[in-house]
Amino acid sequence: MTKTKIVLTLFLRLLAFGATIAATVVMVTTHDSAEVLNLTFTAKYSNQPAFVYFVIAEAIASGYSLIVLFTCYHNSLWRLVLILDAGIAMLLSSSVSAALAIAQVGKKGNSHAGWLPICGQVPKYCDHVSGALLASFAAAIIYFVLIFSSLYSLQNPLFM
Repeated sequence: MTKTKIVLTLFLRLLAFGATIAATVVMVTTHDSAEVLNLTFTAKYSNQPAFVYFVIAEAIASGYSLIVLFTCYHNSLWRLVLILDAGIAMLLSSSVSAALAIAQVGKKGNSHAGWLPICGQVPKYCDHVSGALLASFAAAIIYFVLIFSSLYSLQNPLFM
């Protein structure tokens, strides 16, 4: 790999690590409570299985990003890293999709199922979830860019 490609790849991996760790921390620390008819209910990420899956997937991606940051790019492991990058990108996109579906129901509700929107009662919770989803979406895009960059290098060996 050329020096420029290594620096760019490390920068993208550092951005992906930052985005996944930010999404994990923001989602885990999000909670809010509201009082409706003298009943207090608390909204937190652990109440929804899709959000729990989101946090686990983000934590896995964060750990993987941290490990790959410290691997050497001059050996033959980069092909394995390419395959693992694809797996992480799929994991991130599936977790964002699941969490986004639940967030949409929380924001808009579902009149056919009789589910009311909750973001009017717990706006801080919804804002934190939105921030975590944006960070994770950015990480997924970065991983797709890393995959395309690696595939381009594989196709054109002069740029490796």
